[in-house]
Amino acid sequence: MPAYSKPPEEYFEKRTLRRHARVLHLWALGVAAVISGDFFGWNFGLTAGGFSGMLIALIVMTAMYLGLCFSIAEMSPALPHTGGAYSFARTAMGPWGGYITGLAENMEYILTPATIVVGIGGYLGAIFHTPKSWEPGWWIVCYILFVGLNVFGVALSFRFSVFIALAALIVLIVFWIGAIPHINFQRYAYDVPYKSWMPALPFALWLYLGIEQLPLAAEESHDPCRDMPKGILYGLVTLIVCSFLTMILSAAIAPGAAKLGASQEPLVLSFQTIAGSEWTKLFAFVAVIGLVASFHTIIYAYGRQIYSLSRAGYFPQWLSVTSERHKTPVRALISGSALGMAAALGIYFFGQNSQVGAILLNMAVFGAVVAYILQMASFLLLRRKQLDRPYVSPLGVAGAWIAILIASITLVVLFLNPDYNKGVWGAAAWFALGIAYFAFYARKRLVLSPEEEFAQKWN
Repeated sequence: MPAYSKPPEEYFEKRTLRRHARVLHLWALGVAAVISGDFFGWNFGLTAGGFSGMLIALIVMTAMYLGLCFSIAEMSPALPHTGGAYSFARTAMGPWGGYITGLAENMEYILTPATIVVGIGGYLGAIFHTPKSWEPGWWIVCYILFVGLNVFGVALSFRFSVFIALAALIVLIVFWIGAIPHINFQRYAYDVPYKSWMPALPFALWLYLGIEQLPLAAEESHDPCRDMPKGILYGLVTLIVCSFLTMILSAAIAPGAAKLGASQEPLVLSFQTIAGSEWTKLFAFVAVIGLVASFHTIIYAYGRQIYSLSRAGYFPQWLSVTSERHKTPVRALISGSALGMAAALGIYFFGQNSQVGAILLNMAVFGAVVAYILQMASFLLLRRKQLDRPYVSPLGVAGAWIAILIASITLVVLFLNPDYNKGVWGAAAWFALGIAYFAFYARKRLVLSPEEEFAQKWN
């Protein structure tokens, strides 16, 4: 059985966050976390399944995220803690369920920025004409810059999220309008023949991955019971519109689905069709905005997620100490960045430098779908408890089961793709080591954090 300690008051005084977020900030945080998917990553699905296969996969993933987000919108105001998915599962399934869910989500959030920074490096390389061997240098610079931005305070982080989310949306709107006169489905979208929609699932998921992070901002929201459901659902609607317009219009114009599916800078190729190659540098710079939006906000997410699990003793407790001046989880932010960089550099230097982004993407999706399955299981179990629910999902139990089914199919698909499954097996090994750490060490050193005290009332 897990063993708990009751910490002294100064323990939590050193682990305090500052409330700042409103509905606009939560919407921006959700949109910004995901918007990079429209700029980089989804396009690999055109190679995996063809245009038709990718479109079907996107429809399937939209159904999954509807079930997932409505369920999370119900759970988050009922359990308004920074732990997010971990706190849902902890209340529903006890310490083991909470930890395994938190571990899976932790992998997702650490590997997602690592994936995004590969895309940023590709775009910056195109802007400054640096050789491919310089890309790891761009990754390091980006991590230092945006971890620093997150360290300097939640107010600054949220303001930047609003600005960068709006800027990324403006870029996409300009692209959509500019693409319309160049549409030719027969010539461009179908130059990759239909293969199967299932291999395209992980890449379609990339167009939504990250929206579920919003409950991590619960302790920094002024009114999580009112604002959290609105922020999640408004964000999801925005992302559905962006996903379908970007995927369909990008594939339906020159240079076509085949070249787009192999590109590290897909939006640059699409913008070149609209305005010509002489504007390449400007297009690449503009596209970086969308990637930066998600990179910044997912760094925010894993900082809070590591903070929460560390505060409760699941991760080493020293990771949850916050900055005295800015009240931000500095140690959690730095440690998460170090792990993400290590994963990217490991893949790059072990002979997979041409596929780093796609491999990391599949690894991040592994953590995501495991976390989704466990969160929806938590939702089903919590429906049996008499929790105070300020918001109730209109999709109910059926929505959760749909999300479980699609997430489970995606999990199987990840292991079947020979191009990327080595990375997925590596992620599974990371996951197994994390479980062993809890089994033999952490479960005997848990702390009665707010999530734990609340959950014990229901276990």
